[in-house]
Amino acid sequence: MITPIALVTATEVAFWVCAPIAVLCGLGMLLSRKPVHSAIFMAGVMVSLAVLYAAQDAPFLFVIQIVVYTGAILMLFLFVVMLIGVDSTDSVVETIKGQRVAATVVAVGVGCLLILAVGQFATGGPAGLGKENGRYGGNIQGIAALLFRDYVFLFEATAALLITGAVGAMVLAHGERISKKKTQPELLADRVKAYAEDGQHPGALPSSGVFARHNAISTPALLPDGSIAPKSVSKTLRLRGVIVDVDELRAPTENAFTAIAAAHDEGEDE
Repeated sequence: MITPIALVTATEVAFWVCAPIAVLCGLGMLLSRKPVHSAIFMAGVMVSLAVLYAAQDAPFLFVIQIVVYTGAILMLFLFVVMLIGVDSTDSVVETIKGQRVAATVVAVGVGCLLILAVGQFATGGPAGLGKENGRYGGNIQGIAALLFRDYVFLFEATAALLITGAVGAMVLAHGERISKKKTQPELLADRVKAYAEDGQHPGALPSSGVFARHNAISTPALLPDGSIAPKSVSKTLRLRGVIVDVDELRAPTENAFTAIAAAHDEGEDE
């Protein structure tokens, strides 16, 4: 008797391909030292989840996962982190006492909830979305019925909780001003005083790329003698280690000064 071989469905293939990618990206997000890399790994997790949604007959969730979460919210976080920058020295300072212990307890609790939820789902057996979509007349109609009819109270409570969390984050991040904000004449007087006492230049800081062949923000400005203007590059870029090597940028200026010196020496010899 010939035993029939069970065929592999497209849903199973999608799970075998996307699930390991999602797990690896999740581990990379947790283990990455730079926030930009963590955001990129999170994008990989979200794209993998979107493919799994599509394989489970949930086209609406697939589109929302790509357009809203991966394409809008996550990219907004990524651009904000890249523009503002993160000081590596801030991560070692514990501003709230006991937050590491509390974070560990919460992480263990969330892990236990996930394990119990996945275990209950595995023991009960997968139901699939085809039956549920047919019950409500479609995937979009089913989601609308669950959110605005069956779980409308929880949906509104979650929205209120998210808004409260955003407002609380802004309140905690807001720092009270300990001194009066200086006006433009007062700032000008401070610059003139610093110039008179310490010899600091009263003008504006040099822009990046001045007297250099590149005008990028990571390119230090060069003074007329070929030396680096130390205040031309922000502290954030120096901490990231993305400053352009100035040896190549300084070469044309050094060659010009060498040629001028050689011409001057030849004129003296004649």
